[in-house]
Amino acid sequence: MKEIISTKKAPAAIGPYSQAVCVGDTIYTSGMIPIIPETGELETGDIKAQAKQAIGNLIALVEEAGSDADHVIKTTVFIKDMNDFAAVNEVYSTFFSKDCPARSCVEVARLPKDVKIEIECIAIKK
Repeated sequence: MKEIISTKKAPAAIGPYSQAVCVGDTIYTSGMIPIIPETGELETGDIKAQAKQAIGNLIALVEEAGSDADHVIKTTVFIKDMNDFAAVNEVYSTFFSKDCPARSCVEVARLPKDVKIEIECIAIKK
């Protein structure tokens, strides 16, 4: 059975998609960008500030689905500039510090609302 996951602690969908979908014990999230859920405004700071907000949004969504950062098994990170890779890693490691998930990181030409980072994941329930 497919269960739709939604929380006000992460940005609302800005198109025809769900924030996350759970099938059995597996959680699939949509991409999270650095929107501040409380205000709906973009985090406009540097890549570290945007990464912190985007990953924080992702973890809030995973927690709403009944899991946590320790149960994230795969992330995909989209960044606007591969020169920001080290800075993103620095922030990423504060959320995922042990038994890190598998990860892909790719540079893309453009992201929604011209942000610098978007992140999605697959997690399992606790």
